[in-house]
Amino acid sequence: MAEALDKMGLAGRRFDTVLIANRGEIAARIQRACRELGLKTVAICSEADRQAPYGKTADTFLCIGPANAAGSYLNQDAILLAAQLTGAGAIHPGYGFLSENAAFSEAVERAGLAFIGPEASSIAIMGDKISAKRAMIAAGVPCVPGPDTSLPDDPASVEQIAQEIGYPVMIKAAGGGGGRGMRVVSDASELHEAIVLTREEARQAFGSPALYMEKFLQHPRHIEIQVLCDGNGNAVWLGHRDCSMQRRHQKVVEEAPAPGISSETIGSVGLACVEACRQIGYRGVGTFEFLYENGAFYFIEMNTRLQVEHPVTEMTSGIDIVQAQIMVAQGNSLEMRQDDVACIGHSFECRINAEDPESFLPSAGTISDLALPEGPGIRIDTHIRAGYRVSPYYDSLIAKLIVHAPTRAEAMTRMREALAATRIGGISTNLPLLCALFEDEGFARGETDIHYLEQWLRQRRAA
Repeated sequence: MAEALDKMGLAGRRFDTVLIANRGEIAARIQRACRELGLKTVAICSEADRQAPYGKTADTFLCIGPANAAGSYLNQDAILLAAQLTGAGAIHPGYGFLSENAAFSEAVERAGLAFIGPEASSIAIMGDKISAKRAMIAAGVPCVPGPDTSLPDDPASVEQIAQEIGYPVMIKAAGGGGGRGMRVVSDASELHEAIVLTREEARQAFGSPALYMEKFLQHPRHIEIQVLCDGNGNAVWLGHRDCSMQRRHQKVVEEAPAPGISSETIGSVGLACVEACRQIGYRGVGTFEFLYENGAFYFIEMNTRLQVEHPVTEMTSGIDIVQAQIMVAQGNSLEMRQDDVACIGHSFECRINAEDPESFLPSAGTISDLALPEGPGIRIDTHIRAGYRVSPYYDSLIAKLIVHAPTRAEAMTRMREALAATRIGGISTNLPLLCALFEDEGFARGETDIHYLEQWLRQRRAA
């Protein structure tokens, strides 16, 4: 990975200390990237995370608020004050929390700090699904059928839009994300109730009641394209991922590359994504998400941040995406060109969650015993250790198990072996589910779509 990043150059460094405005495995991951670049780190925490292991390896560790995320990891003033007190020159938001908050990006830059992510204007454009769709259409990126405007209040006009698209349709929150703020409508009799419910959900979750409507595709796959840009017109895409294994719109397993899609088929889509980034002056890393059905790609949204599943692209491309993110934020130009990107082999990532594998209820508690796999082609991204207390206050993700091998079949075998060698005692985890999933024949053949996992779970419960 270091060799690939050398193409970027290191001139123009603007900071030597990074405040990591996040927690858990991603905080540990960012800290490792900073250390490898010779940068100091400031780790922040809530009262609930005072014992986080990455706090002991940071140059500075600072508690900024209570367990409630609103008073700590979402507290912009507290984070900016922490940066000022510790002399940090940059803030890395990780994913979740404030990572796609345009106002926070702007506040960081206004304070004279570097935001390790896109400029506020880019986040605003791509964070709103309607404006993002307009930008993608202008750049020639294929989109899901449906208007690039928010839904009107007039019921008759909404009915007309649905009829023109054709049922089933999907109602979505314009400012949504994370699998929330969306409903499928099968026929006209369900439309108005769905609008009312989704509009209120959007208002409460995202602060805006704006909705839009698209065609609901019946059996699509979820395909992602990773981009890296320097904000000066230089941009590349780093291959593609399949994230179709989802439960309630939450990803469970990801892989790169997406099986059964040739580089010729996806090449033009990747280049269109790069062109879209150039048109809006995008800086940093980002992910274009598509639905793929019957050989066609349909843009659904762009994530203007680091993705949970970025390791599978790192493993296949040989590029440390987090380091690249930081170096671009330092003011370095991207000297890498598309011809320099070569994705080799196959990679899987399993999200290991502290949850009951049957009910999926979160499982807080102290980890009494921990054994993690090692060996060629195996990587663990985590912040846990034996004796660590898993908090009930945050997301249940506690580790990511990543493997890489020359072929998909070999990568599946390696993942089976790695999962079998993983032991986490004292709490419930989804390890039994992941082990069973990697024995599934349909998954092994790559015959999946975004509904596959939930159907598989229903069949297991019925058996």
